[in-house]
Amino acid sequence: MKLRSKRKPVADMNVVPYIDVMLVLLIIFMVTAPMLVQGVSVDIPKVDSAPITVDERKQHLIIALTKEGQALIERGDEEPAQVDDQGIATYVGGILSADPGLQVLLRADRTVPYGRIMEVMSSLQAAGMDSVGLITEAPDEL
Repeated sequence: MKLRSKRKPVADMNVVPYIDVMLVLLIIFMVTAPMLVQGVSVDIPKVDSAPITVDERKQHLIIALTKEGQALIERGDEEPAQVDDQGIATYVGGILSADPGLQVLLRADRTVPYGRIMEVMSSLQAAGMDSVGLITEAPDEL
C-alpha cells in the first residue's frame, strides 16, 4: 500500500495582483496631479466675512491699483510710491528677505481689469509671496 503524503493547504494570500493595481493607480495619480494645479491660489472671502484684522505690531504693505492701472506701494507713514510690475517684485522681494512675516494687501479700483490685478499678483508671487489679502469696502446696508 502506498502512503500518500498529506499536504496541508497553503493559507498564504497572493498579493501580487494588489501590488500591480496599486502601482497602476500610483502612476495615474502622478500623471494627473500636476494637471490639476494651475494659476494663482486665492482665498476668496465669503459675503458675510469679517474684516481682515491687521496686527499693528507687524509690518504690512498695501499695493493700490488706480483706475488707470498704475501701481502704488503704501508702507507705513511713507508717501505712496508709483512702481511698475518689476519694481513690485524687487521691492517686495527685498522686504520679504528681511521680514518673512510681512502681510501684503491689495486694493484696486473697481474699474481695473481683472488681467491687470493678476499681473500684479503674479509679480508678488515671483517675489515669494504665498498669500495676499484683498481689501474691499463693505456694501452699503439698506
